[in-house]
Amino acid sequence: MRYVVIGLCLLATLSSPAQEIALLKYSGGGDWYANPTALPNLIRYCNSSLNTKIETKPATVEPSSPDLFSYPFVHMTGHGNVVFSAADIANLRNYLLSGGFLHIDDNYGMDEFIRKEIKRLFPEKNLVELPANHPIFQGPNVFASGLPKIHEHDGKRPQAFGIFENNRLILLYTFECDLGDGWEDSDVHNDPKEVREKALKMGANLIHYVFNN
Repeated sequence: MRYVVIGLCLLATLSSPAQEIALLKYSGGGDWYANPTALPNLIRYCNSSLNTKIETKPATVEPSSPDLFSYPFVHMTGHGNVVFSAADIANLRNYLLSGGFLHIDDNYGMDEFIRKEIKRLFPEKNLVELPANHPIFQGPNVFASGLPKIHEHDGKRPQAFGIFENNRLILLYTFECDLGDGWEDSDVHNDPKEVREKALKMGANLIHYVFNN
């Protein structure tokens, strides 16, 4: 299991009958609360298909909160502006370098803002596009072409970008994909069953990677 995050929090996680993952509540005016059914559906899918034991209701955590260190996987989404304070940057950076994982899913409209904040988080690092043979695409569900396309916006191909520390993926940014939309209840976007299944399988790969690396 990933060496999350601070000793006492890790012990508490391991001794608990269930783990928790969290949604990041950020500032700047962007709708951090978008896709309210996405994470609960992904959790149920993972508990069923991966035999994980994740609390069905995800937590909500702010980037400057010490509670951040309780969660091995934190998800972030939205359509608009993102602003991290200095305290947010310091805490998020410490969390990620200590073993945490942040998945940022652009819900369309976040890209120009989040890239600036990622650069503030890691000014010494660059976002690197993940190749299709990266482990995150290889199991337990195989995506031979890499990140799948869930929703169409600007006709661009889906891309997965990462920040690495000692060859460990600590931040994943999914762009032109909209995984979270595919995790939502079926009547939200009226996606075909096969599209939702593809999104959930890719989400399960993320959880599997975080919980096993």
